[in-house]
Amino acid sequence: MTNWLRQHRYALGAALVHLRRSPGGFLFNILVVAIALALPFAGVTLLDNVRPMSEQLSVDPEVSVFLRQDTPREQAQALASSLRQAVKDKQAKIIFTPREKALDQLRDKNGLADVLTTLGENPLPDSYVIKIDAFRNAQAGGDVDQLAEQLRSLPAVESVQVDSAWVKRLAALINVLRMALLILAATLGTVVVAVIFNTIRLQVLTQREEILVCKLIGATDNFIHRPFFYTGALLGLCAGGVALGAVALALHPLNQAIAEFARLYASEFQLTPLPPLAMAGLLALSAGLGLLGAMLSVQRHLARMN
Repeated sequence: MTNWLRQHRYALGAALVHLRRSPGGFLFNILVVAIALALPFAGVTLLDNVRPMSEQLSVDPEVSVFLRQDTPREQAQALASSLRQAVKDKQAKIIFTPREKALDQLRDKNGLADVLTTLGENPLPDSYVIKIDAFRNAQAGGDVDQLAEQLRSLPAVESVQVDSAWVKRLAALINVLRMALLILAATLGTVVVAVIFNTIRLQVLTQREEILVCKLIGATDNFIHRPFFYTGALLGLCAGGVALGAVALALHPLNQAIAEFARLYASEFQLTPLPPLAMAGLLALSAGLGLLGAMLSVQRHLARMN
């Protein structure tokens, strides 16, 4: 174990010595890789901020049933038994809202009292709200739509509206964004591997004579490979740190623009940096991409020397 640690310490030192010899090229490569990593890192930060907000939204369907205005109150209240029969195999809560109560609730809204006064008589119908607790995933959308079609066929029903459909659309949109981010990250990850592959290839070519001398005196392939592996991992790690720093700096001006927009909706939503554990995971991923690019490059070009 001591010998193994000594060899890795020597390989890391050799990689750092080579980087000090050409700091300009190393910094330029960091900048190129960081630009490729910044976009997926920004997407991960955005999804991490949106996820808690989307989880707080209720995805339990609420079906609103509006009756015809000329429906007698006794018939409207008697419809509750038909609604219970329609949702008997589901956990559901049925709430009846008389038209008078609906008008009072609407009158309490700011700016609507004067408008309702000009209308004269109450224009609102009696209604029911069915809150279904059994469906808690997007796959239940078809069952809710089938229930809505069944309720539309009941007597005295004017219209039926599924009130939580927009929540499902939001969840579907977030899934689409997550998939698009995954594809983008895979594409840019390939770019990162290609850039580091080419960087290590140039380093191998510049150290060709040194590598051949090491082989003549009995150096193993692992001994020769390790400094290049550390160079690729360090390049990916540093580029990941620069990308995370750029994303964190971009959040401040972006939050100023978001604050103005959120204030219009009485919200205080702001983008926050990723938690430390997530940042550590992204840095490890960046270093892993650098290591992968270095391994592919070294194995290909040193095999030709052999």
